[in-house]
Amino acid sequence: MTRFAQHTLETAPEGSKPLLAATKASWGFVPNLQATLAESPATLEAYEKLFELVGKTSFSPAEQQVVFLTISVFHECRYCTAGHTYLARAANLPEDVIQALRDGQAIADARLQALRSFAETVVRERGFVGDAALDAFIGAGFSRAQVLEVVLIVATKTISNYANHIAHVPQEGFMSDPALAWTPARDRQSAA
Repeated sequence: MTRFAQHTLETAPEGSKPLLAATKASWGFVPNLQATLAESPATLEAYEKLFELVGKTSFSPAEQQVVFLTISVFHECRYCTAGHTYLARAANLPEDVIQALRDGQAIADARLQALRSFAETVVRERGFVGDAALDAFIGAGFSRAQVLEVVLIVATKTISNYANHIAHVPQEGFMSDPALAWTPARDRQSAA
């Protein structure tokens, strides 16, 4: 089986070193995802830039986390679901919303449910959402710009979710906390 290294500032390719240094300065550590993406400086740079741009969208930090978690759960990414659970709590997303997202259940807040539903439809249908889904999203109070911002978040999470699946990125130590750890529904069902 092909293995991927989790690079450090010392072992990373030259093009990734300044990116990892910036990540460490921003986060206080280099997450295993970025350490793995460092194998390809272009991929690491793309992920970092897209993640930064998500922060400039018109979505609130809590709404960003709704979309991040929706996509990560849909893609069954344990690493990103645990990580975004942590970030969702930091963004003050209500715990019942976080649990609904993690469990694939409806969100009681109609606006956040509309956001979750649209984001999931974008991923599931590969962008072919249809007029009804688009109209429902706009009808819930979202803008045309936010339609495209959902696509931006999908692109960002697709990089990290797929890289995690392919490279088997090890989870951070804090992700073993039972309050953050997550198992996809199909794995829970097969274990029962």
